[in-house]
Amino acid sequence: MSNKSPFLESIRAEIRLRGYSIRTEKSYLYWIKRYILFNHKKHPTDLSPGHIKVFLSWLATDKNMAANTQKVALNALVFLYKKILKEEIGDLGFTLATKQRQLPIVLNVSEVHTILSLLSGRNALIIQLLYGSGLRITECLRLRVQDIDLEKLSLTIRDGKGNKDRQTILGQHCAKQLEAVIENAIQLQQADNKQGVGPSLPFALAKKYPNAFRQAAWMHVFPSSTICPHPETGEVVRHHLHASSIRKALQSAVKQSEIRKKVNCHTFRHSFATHLLEQGQDIRTVQELLGHNDLNTTQIYTHVLGQHYAGTVSPLDRLGL
Repeated sequence: MSNKSPFLESIRAEIRLRGYSIRTEKSYLYWIKRYILFNHKKHPTDLSPGHIKVFLSWLATDKNMAANTQKVALNALVFLYKKILKEEIGDLGFTLATKQRQLPIVLNVSEVHTILSLLSGRNALIIQLLYGSGLRITECLRLRVQDIDLEKLSLTIRDGKGNKDRQTILGQHCAKQLEAVIENAIQLQQADNKQGVGPSLPFALAKKYPNAFRQAAWMHVFPSSTICPHPETGEVVRHHLHASSIRKALQSAVKQSEIRKKVNCHTFRHSFATHLLEQGQDIRTVQELLGHNDLNTTQIYTHVLGQHYAGTVSPLDRLGL
């Protein structure tokens, strides 16, 4: 007998019907379940929108949750009430915690070179793409053969943050390496196809195009070394490489480099934007390459550069010591 909640499973079905990502699905179900448990397992139909305010206040005060975490929880509960229960929640009179502005950690060119020199093969190429194209790690690992244009030196990022598509640049150094990587991925796909297996496909594409898993265009550029059941359909597929293996390799390289900065995969996206601005690239172009909706988000990198000080010189330096 299944222990799964019929109510939560109905929410899962609605989320998938709307084409939300697996990460969003897991996040929404987590917070909805936690909301129900917080209210002593009462069914949401027996709870009023006012209970949302109590729950969010508990997260903010008792659990000291960050502003972004509170927003995710609120989004999940808004989805629950508006899309599932068909109930308007109105003004909760709740103010989310204010997120203090934090400047991104950025590597200089020498530090980037040092870390890349300590990586090799696939791991080095992936970090090069993060830095050379301004990708998030998930965007890089989800690349498919059809997303790479080796002639125009461009990458198409599909269903990025905010479910947006965008294009960004591809460095010639990475392009040369990708030719062999793509060929190896296609060969692996052909071997999988002989066993009736193929790459994991988005949404209901497999039903609409039953033979899509045989088309090279849909193959992951960085495929996993193993096959596994698809989280939505249960069908055995080959997914893309998991980010944990890249993070582990990167942390090992950072430790060897003895660079005294907190470095993760996202640091290379920050460094991409900052170094483009240092080279004199206009901020609107950088905004497009990063896929930011709001220019204010991109402008944070001008603070890293110190450009917002408009050439101000420290008074100490004027003393001529």
